[in-house]
Amino acid sequence: MKLVTEIYAVTQRFPSEERYGLTNQLRRAAVSVPSNIAEGQARFSQKEFHHFLSQARGSLVEIETQLLIAKDLKYIVPAKAEELLVRADELGRILNGPYRLNQDPRRLTPWPFTEN
Repeated sequence: MKLVTEIYAVTQRFPSEERYGLTNQLRRAAVSVPSNIAEGQARFSQKEFHHFLSQARGSLVEIETQLLIAKDLKYIVPAKAEELLVRADELGRILNGPYRLNQDPRRLTPWPFTEN
């Protein structure tokens, strides 16, 4: 959620002609990450949960790419772009695991896991 608010703040300073271009794309991808995580968490199967986590990871990669484009176009200063890229990378590490299946294969538990 913090990444979303940061993306919104930084895109407010993008040129107005990018309102329906890069600004919109970056904001939509940013909102998509926590939205997919939430939707996946609400599903009843592990397969569906993994599907939505995969969608969140895809949106995160979009954010990284779009931040690089914005930096190259000088819409965002390199230091701020790097800060957001680090945040996106940290979130990507969380989404990618490490995870380990618990005794019940329908439950995903962060590593190191503890038995209930």
